[in-house]
Amino acid sequence: MILNVSGRTDIVAFYIDWFMKRYQEGFIDVRNPFSERMVSRIYFEDVDMIFFCTKNPIPIIKYLPVIQKPILFHVTLTPYKKDIEPNVPPKGIVIEAIKKVSSIVGNQNIVVRYDPIFLNNSYTLDYHKRAFHNMCSLLNGYVKTIIVSFIDDYKNVRKNNGILNIKLFTESDYQEIGFSFSKSAKEFGMTVQTCFEEKILVEYGFKKGECLSHELAFQMTRKTYKSWKARKGKKCNCVEMVDIGAYNSCQHFCKYCYANYDEKKVNRNFLRHDLNSTMLIGSLEKNDIVKRRKA
Repeated sequence: MILNVSGRTDIVAFYIDWFMKRYQEGFIDVRNPFSERMVSRIYFEDVDMIFFCTKNPIPIIKYLPVIQKPILFHVTLTPYKKDIEPNVPPKGIVIEAIKKVSSIVGNQNIVVRYDPIFLNNSYTLDYHKRAFHNMCSLLNGYVKTIIVSFIDDYKNVRKNNGILNIKLFTESDYQEIGFSFSKSAKEFGMTVQTCFEEKILVEYGFKKGECLSHELAFQMTRKTYKSWKARKGKKCNCVEMVDIGAYNSCQHFCKYCYANYDEKKVNRNFLRHDLNSTMLIGSLEKNDIVKRRKA
């Protein structure tokens, strides 16, 4: 089993003390977001690998020597300011944290996500090209792979359209991003790719790949896994992972986020978080049905 920590919220940034307490106690409970009475109990003895996703790796650095599992990090690093990412730490601080993580886990086990890209009057093509090149130069030697994605039409994106003011991409835009990003990545010994995108940009120098490929998962665990079940009508070749997060619980409040769509609920959920609970938000209730998640 591969643990995703987490695609639903930023556990590393906001809840890492709770996660490490669960790690030390040996199990974690995860409420099904689509059937709230159903709870999966996950034992760390069944976990082959941990896949951390975060915008702020600083809180986990002190814990990394304690975690005795293969680790893969995806750190999202975008060039947006406080109008778009109100509570994300300054980029320079995040870059220094990426370097520290890379020095501990190895540059083959940390990936940077430039994710998502959108265009408006402030965040133009030239802005992204300069920001991406600068990021690559600062992370030279610490990161080998960068994953790029383009903004999707999520509920939160539509709600914040007055702030985002998104301009539609043209084929020329994709081509310019493709050639420019590929050139910058290559200059600093990196590869750049998309994952689960209609535009994969291989014709402009991008590498074809996944967020977590079957090859990499086998290399890190010596085991094979099923493919992830993607949204209807779309295919993804990433390996299947088990997410332990909860929607509407990330206090970064990024305006493009797919996992947050109700900021009032985010604040309520944050208050319901209990360091001593077996689950991220709230606690087990007497009517819950708890079943061990099979490896």
